[in-house]
Amino acid sequence: MLLNVSYNHRDVTRKVDEEVGKPFTLKERWAMGGIGSPKLFITEASLEIRNLLILDNNIDCCNIELRPKGIIVRFRSLLESYALVIPFYKLTVYKGDFAVYSVYRDHHFIKVKSDTKAIQKFFKKILDFRTENKPTSIEDI
Repeated sequence: MLLNVSYNHRDVTRKVDEEVGKPFTLKERWAMGGIGSPKLFITEASLEIRNLLILDNNIDCCNIELRPKGIIVRFRSLLESYALVIPFYKLTVYKGDFAVYSVYRDHHFIKVKSDTKAIQKFFKKILDFRTENKPTSIEDI
């Protein structure tokens, strides 16, 4: 779900909270060692996201916020803030070329450079958190 989150609207906040959960408390953030990614540089994106990014001449960058039931990929274009809300059950992460991670949700995707250890460590944190909090499958019972 791609949303304009520039303004504080209750219905947009409610949609995001229903999809990926409420933000972690400060104590939980501290225990996890942070829930936000470093600055990520976008190398490629799906058509709808690319159309938003080409409207201005700034460097295309984003950041990722970890939530209890998913992630939020945030980016800016023309003084507007946008969020790609991805619950864990729709999240697909690929490690592509030498230093590129791809984050997919349905037909939306964003590819980012992962040229530092901090970025690689953050993606590992996302995947580990998703694995630890995955509901029990029927085969495990």
